[in-house]
Amino acid sequence: MRILHTSDWHVGKVLKGRNRFEEHKRVLAQVIEIAQAERPDLVIVAGDLYDTAAPTADATRLVTRALSALRKTGARVVAIGGNHDNGAALDALRPWADAAGIELRGSFRDDPRDLLIEGTTEGGERWRLVALPFLSQRYAIRAAEMYELSAAEANQTYADLVARLIAKLSEPFAEPGVVNLLTAHLTIVGASTGGGEREAHTIMGYAVPATVFPQNAHYVALGHLHRSQQVISPCPTRYSGSPLAVDFGEEENVCSVAIVDVAADQAARVRDVPVTSAITLRTVRGTLEQLAKVNLPDAWLRVLVREVPRPGLREDVQDLLPNALEVRIDPDMLPNRTGERSAERAGRSPRELFGDYLDSRGNAEEGVRELFDELYDEVSSNQ
Repeated sequence: MRILHTSDWHVGKVLKGRNRFEEHKRVLAQVIEIAQAERPDLVIVAGDLYDTAAPTADATRLVTRALSALRKTGARVVAIGGNHDNGAALDALRPWADAAGIELRGSFRDDPRDLLIEGTTEGGERWRLVALPFLSQRYAIRAAEMYELSAAEANQTYADLVARLIAKLSEPFAEPGVVNLLTAHLTIVGASTGGGEREAHTIMGYAVPATVFPQNAHYVALGHLHRSQQVISPCPTRYSGSPLAVDFGEEENVCSVAIVDVAADQAARVRDVPVTSAITLRTVRGTLEQLAKVNLPDAWLRVLVREVPRPGLREDVQDLLPNALEVRIDPDMLPNRTGERSAERAGRSPRELFGDYLDSRGNAEEGVRELFDELYDEVSSNQ
């Protein structure tokens, strides 16, 4: 059978105030064209269909139309919720999805059998897929509790709970003669982030080892990290990556979808098909004189200016480079305040210092400070 694996569409993404809706339309149109050319039996969308838990009507319309178009290629289509998605809202679309022949799994439900999807290709190859949406730490505990955990087991780490859950869900993989598949929205220890992921759900307690996946799985289709990559695992495991660079930290990523050929008695063969419809992201740096020579009219730009800070500098840069979405002073041009910072840090609490660090990085990600507080409290209480 043939599988098209994609993830992390992030429809509705706004980059430094710039709406990218038209780019997403072109990107998803190209993904549909790839499906029409490759004729997969199954399309897996491994989470983060949207960039926000409250998508606009236009974003919802684009995603539902893309899923419908993928279904019209003749493939079965399975999409799971990611950490950016509103799982309950995706589940509310289940009646529409069921009528359209699309399998939506937005969140973990009380019946784990709901996460096991089965089918047979036109060529007669049987397959089964465990479709595991993103689980917050709280819901990982709730999901695992259905298996009657002891008090000690309920206090296991997020990784332990996810491993227990996957082991239970994949028990049917023991049956021979069937292609065993798994899709999940997870951070795997040792995998490379793409650069634009939500930090609160990729660091600290959310990373799990690849050993959570069963050896008898033929292919694991992952979402969450935006860089296309193979993961060292007991079974063939891959991130498809995002089909467009979500932020400037991802400008070096090669955007693609994964095409997987596999059979019950044949190892998975994977190849990447590039997706090139999005506008390129680039970082440039230099003085105003140097920036005046930059010729990148078809790219969104992050500009690091090698000039002394002054009023009106941003406007001067944007006059030279209208596609500059972010303009900052090159860090090399900022005064060296190492000694001053050391004095300022004296007597400040770890929470305050961590807050200073996030502020210096321009990080306003919701939940990061709270996660630091939880971790710090846990470490402090054990000393």
